[in-house]
Amino acid sequence: MKIVHAFFIIVFSLWVVGVSLGGPESDQTVHVRVAAYNVEFGRSTTPEQVGKMFKPYKLDIIGFNEVPDGEWTARVGNVLGMRHSYVGKISSANHKDKYKSILSRTPLEATVEHDLTVQRRRSWNPASCVKAVTKIDGVPFAFYSLHICRSTDSHNTGHAYRLANEVLPKEKTSRVIVLGDFNNNMGDVAMNMLEASGLRPTWKDLKIDVSKEFTYNALKPEQPNSGVIDHIFYSTKSKAKVAEGGIIELKKALSDHKPVWAEFSFPKNLSK
Repeated sequence: MKIVHAFFIIVFSLWVVGVSLGGPESDQTVHVRVAAYNVEFGRSTTPEQVGKMFKPYKLDIIGFNEVPDGEWTARVGNVLGMRHSYVGKISSANHKDKYKSILSRTPLEATVEHDLTVQRRRSWNPASCVKAVTKIDGVPFAFYSLHICRSTDSHNTGHAYRLANEVLPKEKTSRVIVLGDFNNNMGDVAMNMLEASGLRPTWKDLKIDVSKEFTYNALKPEQPNSGVIDHIFYSTKSKAKVAEGGIIELKKALSDHKPVWAEFSFPKNLSK
């Protein structure tokens, strides 16, 4: 009986220590795991294969681009137990099955698609980003999934320019995540423009030298590649910290792009 009593005392003591050390932090922060993936209109894979690939990452939200219309995104969700999805209506460059979508573990609200089309000869059009707001642990997040054209000059009418100067300034949610296929490398004019608008790439926090990596072309790694053109950004005013993340390296590529992911820690109270 004394042994049993001592056992319960030890268990209770460990529980008290756990609460005192870990409780306050968990009460003050919310952790969010996200990923972005250009699936090349599902040409080399199935939704079920993509779901199986993502399963170990225990994601909260995924942004897809060049994704087929219909139930493709929802079928990934069936594998992952993520029941909420939103698929846009604008197919990139008017090609077949190049839509943008969002898959979430929590309900999606305020879903909308922003047309980023521009009148430029050097841009393919139309381009767009889909957006949704979701609450995780009662905290609202605005989530953008996009597919835009490369723009390396200083022209102020590119897709990234419209996103940074017309769409994001109207966002009322403080915690913002923007991800997808940007078709631009870090250091390009478009990426610098997004950083100047108040977004920060996860690569900086993860201390990953993206000049030595690539996300395209995953199907032909032996050929010259485009470097890292798939990115995850977050709003600096959200005071988030990036705990983990990177480029997901697959033994067998499921698309011509590599998926990217990140885990964030967001403070619940931004007034501190």
